[in-house]
Amino acid sequence: MATQQSIPQSVEPSKLTVVPFPAPQGISQLELTLLLALRGRLHQLETQVEIAEESIKSRLKAGCSVEEGDHAIELKTSYRRNVSWKDVSIRLANRLYFGKGLNYVERILRKTKPTPSISLVIQ
Repeated sequence: MATQQSIPQSVEPSKLTVVPFPAPQGISQLELTLLLALRGRLHQLETQVEIAEESIKSRLKAGCSVEEGDHAIELKTSYRRNVSWKDVSIRLANRLYFGKGLNYVERILRKTKPTPSISLVIQ
């Protein structure tokens, strides 16, 4: 069975349809001023949130009670070892120790002291 191929034919320029694209709108000084104001406000809000969280954390650590209601809060402590270097270290140690890089990295991880991180959990 023969397969058919379609051969593209040239199209006359008079039959082409041109689709106009809208010109991009300019950026006004008002938009730039608004963006800068929003960035400033965001920085203020982030600072206020950090201050509020630290205040609540310190009071919870001191043993203050939490008012009964819809929300509960607790301090959650997690421990993490900084292992972002692990994959690179395994590759390098494999080269140096002839394929025993994983053992080397695991030994280093066992000796690494975990970094505690305390966060607020609001429910």
